[in-house]
Amino acid sequence: MTAPLRTIMVVDDEVSILRFLHASLEEAGFAVIEASSGRRALDLAASGKPDVILLDLGLPDMDGLDVLKSLREWTSAPVIVLSVRGDESDKIEGLDRGADDYLTKPFGIEELLARIRVALRHKEMIREDPLPIYQHGDLRIDLMARRVWIGKKEVRLSPLQYALLAVLVRNAGRVVSQRQLLEEIWPDGESNSEALRILVHQTRHRIEREPVRPRHLKTEPAVGYRLESSDSQS
Repeated sequence: MTAPLRTIMVVDDEVSILRFLHASLEEAGFAVIEASSGRRALDLAASGKPDVILLDLGLPDMDGLDVLKSLREWTSAPVIVLSVRGDESDKIEGLDRGADDYLTKPFGIEELLARIRVALRHKEMIREDPLPIYQHGDLRIDLMARRVWIGKKEVRLSPLQYALLAVLVRNAGRVVSQRQLLEEIWPDGESNSEALRILVHQTRHRIEREPVRPRHLKTEPAVGYRLESSDSQS
């Protein structure tokens, strides 16, 4: 049986670049999907689940760095930034936002293909992403829309409460250590385990019907926290 083609999503609003990359990537043996806006890219990333994303920063509806930030809230698919912004500060910002690589336009197709091969090798070493919709019992979390429901009631969360759930959803069913949560929620290091304990307590009171007997957000004593595995993703 022939293995399915790897899918590359090209995000760029310049028709000539889309045509060039589409033809070159198909010739190299990839399936290609295209998006000419940030919002379309986010929708296609969820529905098409591309293996690698080529992302231009100068999009008509939103900055590519904002697209990258949104993608990184729920997917670890490799992102290679393709941009005319060649300053070192631009590259550093792109990589800090979660890009796996950064190529300055113009670039050679062989160099791009080499970067894609590296990205694919890295992808094979990590686990598959969860679907952007998580559900366990009456708790439903949409990572793309940044919305949370208990039953039919939408729950309003603070940015920190949402950040906690986003990390736990990406690791659903696994214990996430206190150290990892502190590093991901407070990357500047300006917090501690007591602040995390309080945040978990507050979040439970938002998403649990009985916070003292949580069904969803569980404590693993002396280790960390775990969000129960999704039982119905769609």
